[in-house]
Amino acid sequence: MGIAFRYWQLVRIDGAGKRKIQEITPAKAFFADKFPKYTPDNDVPDTEVQRELLEIAQTDNTDRSLLAERCLLCFISWQIEQVCWQLEAQFGKARGFNGNDLLPYVLDDDGKLGQTGTYECLGRKILQSFDWQKSNLTTWINIQVKQHPELNKFLLDLGLYRVTDWAILNDTQPKKLQKVLADFHSLTSKEIEHFLALLKSYHIIYKSQRLQQCALGNRGICPQPTTQQLQQIALRLQNQIGQNLDNQTVMMQLQELANYLREYRIYHKSGSLPTVAEYSIDVADVKDSDENENKQIEFLQLYRSQFWVCLDESLDIVVTSWVKKLQLKKGNKARNFLKALQLFHCKKMSMTDIARNLGLRAQDAVTRLLNLKDFRSDVQREFLQKLCDCVIDLAGNYSHPDKLKNLEHQLASILHSQSSALFREAEVEARTVKNNSPNSIFSKKLCRYLDSLNVEI
Repeated sequence: MGIAFRYWQLVRIDGAGKRKIQEITPAKAFFADKFPKYTPDNDVPDTEVQRELLEIAQTDNTDRSLLAERCLLCFISWQIEQVCWQLEAQFGKARGFNGNDLLPYVLDDDGKLGQTGTYECLGRKILQSFDWQKSNLTTWINIQVKQHPELNKFLLDLGLYRVTDWAILNDTQPKKLQKVLADFHSLTSKEIEHFLALLKSYHIIYKSQRLQQCALGNRGICPQPTTQQLQQIALRLQNQIGQNLDNQTVMMQLQELANYLREYRIYHKSGSLPTVAEYSIDVADVKDSDENENKQIEFLQLYRSQFWVCLDESLDIVVTSWVKKLQLKKGNKARNFLKALQLFHCKKMSMTDIARNLGLRAQDAVTRLLNLKDFRSDVQREFLQKLCDCVIDLAGNYSHPDKLKNLEHQLASILHSQSSALFREAEVEARTVKNNSPNSIFSKKLCRYLDSLNVEI
């Protein structure tokens, strides 16, 4: 059910780029004549009304056709605006945009009766491609707006690629995956072998079942794998690589793999590397969470402060541990390790220049000394464990004990995703340091810690 005035009031962008509402008087008079029982603020059965308007627009040879089309275009403008607000609610805070930033890309209707010139506004494109026997108009508008090329280009520039993890995995071929993981992400052959096996198992279980559902007409957004599907994927993986993984691990690895592919696609489509603008956790995403807004705000404030504390503590623990191990070896390895860390992360120096600075033979000696991949892995492992323990303790104050067990699984999954984003950013930066890419959060925190050690360089 909709509201009647939306069939004669148009949402548009004026010459100054501002949102405005324009009442189309002829459309209002036509609608009142055609549907006299609906006053402006009445509820309207949209499907029934739209079908009648569409029939007039497509078959009537008089001005009634243009007026019926105008009523539908007015309705479409309201729904286009709704999609922009939805995108803002879903992604705006994390990506730094609001609905008003999106409106100029999709609200291009001038409000006139009939098309003037060769330019066709988005509303008319939507209307002309709409088939009421296959969809309803609101759903069709949502799909068309979210596929709008200029709108998606804008969102891509902000690092937002709006495709589900499961759709990305579905349309990735193993040969392509191997190339992306090797050439773009520089993963080891062992890691690539594991992810290839994971993708193949996913395709055999999830993708094949998805295709069967689509053949029966059950389309729509790819849903998250079910518990049964995860068990089947884990079983196939065990047969292939001999590892026995639980459902949660399989889910995390699938999401990690999808993130690798998402980063590559964002780079490929937008020409820029993805960045992590904010590390936040939305307690509203957690089922059965306390809905009290004040408690949510309090929880988020505590979470954010603990996020940084846990990262600082993890860096201290891992750097100290690595230095102690290196102090047991010959030469100045411990001192060189700290200097190399600082030169690479804080001074943005290349491995070749670091080797020269430390008096080492070549860059491969620095690569082995730093072993950045293992170093980040150790920090991430320590960080994730600390953060999970800390946040679950916090959550205990905001959730009923009976719900906490279920909450733990959800929080662990969310925190893993959050920490993965942080450390992927550091990994991408390490690969592109020669391009003077900006410091990641990881590097900034590490440099601050190294500064506190007064390392001589």
